[in-house]
Amino acid sequence: MKPFFVIGTRPEIIKMAPIIHECERRNIDLFLLHTGQHYSESLSSQFFDDMSLREPDMNLNIGSGTHSEQTAKALIGIEKALIKETPDVVLVQGDTNAVLSAALAAAKLGIPVGHVEAGLRSYDIRMPEEHNRRLTDHVSSYLFAPTQKSADILKNEHVWGEILITGNTVIDALESRLPLIQNRKTVADQLGLDEFVLLTMHRAENVDNKEILAGLLSGIYSLKTNIIFAAHPRTIARLNEFSLMKEIRENSQIHIVEPPGYLDFLTLMKKCSYILTDSGGIQEEATAPSINKRVFVLRTSTERPESVDSGHATVVGVSPDTFPEMITSAIEKGLEEQRKCPYGDGNASKKIMDAIA
Repeated sequence: MKPFFVIGTRPEIIKMAPIIHECERRNIDLFLLHTGQHYSESLSSQFFDDMSLREPDMNLNIGSGTHSEQTAKALIGIEKALIKETPDVVLVQGDTNAVLSAALAAAKLGIPVGHVEAGLRSYDIRMPEEHNRRLTDHVSSYLFAPTQKSADILKNEHVWGEILITGNTVIDALESRLPLIQNRKTVADQLGLDEFVLLTMHRAENVDNKEILAGLLSGIYSLKTNIIFAAHPRTIARLNEFSLMKEIRENSQIHIVEPPGYLDFLTLMKKCSYILTDSGGIQEEATAPSINKRVFVLRTSTERPESVDSGHATVVGVSPDTFPEMITSAIEKGLEEQRKCPYGDGNASKKIMDAIA
């Protein structure tokens, strides 16, 4: 058994790490390919260190670019590596362009594909990720659904691969890192903030449109609370391009910081009052018993309805006329009691390897 792992972005590194570690525990030979599509090489290295991952066997260094450019570069590079390495299975996670590239390359070469986090749907066709995850699911031999809901979606779409409910490896990853963040200091301590809200935004539909991004910022300012804005490199570029950075810098309650590594981010999640985000992974992480935070989702839909059902996440949209009041009202009424984590017990990686080994 020789699995071929494809990773490149923050969530892929974090969520694939437990499966890679499970392979190592079982003395399974593996090939690790890094697409090099992360916006920050230093940030990517930090996540590797935080997750105790070894160096990749290959880095394609495809960088940023249009969706077609990234997909094409990754498709060509991954196909060459697959022909050379002849793995037994290709494992991909999530919904990035490289995930689709790897799935297509493997399927065309007759190599089984295992899709970790299969069956997620936002039903928002504006999102490139929605196209990637749908297409990947329909060429995969193994569909590792994190929940019953995602498994039901796959059944209703009549995918031809084997569907297995495993839980989400993000819980495996998070629980494995908790001992490393006890008494850890973060930027919040440096800023002297005992109470703060944690903010992230990076999705193209939010940050690539000046009007939407400016509206989001306007609504966030109106919350009048201390906010640590962990800004993605892509978001920082757009803030500068749209001349919005100056007003952030001049707002004493908005503390914009470079994106922290995984351990620092987990610590911020544990310490914050609540979270504002357009991230999918954060909606999952917030449900972990050790985090258990309320998340307000700055989008009009979510492919993580389980986080909504558990009482952790609320989709508030992007309109500055409505989302601030939704957040304020929820806080004034008292946050709903969060229920059990819907993404498993931290053993997803073992279930995945049991299925393919």
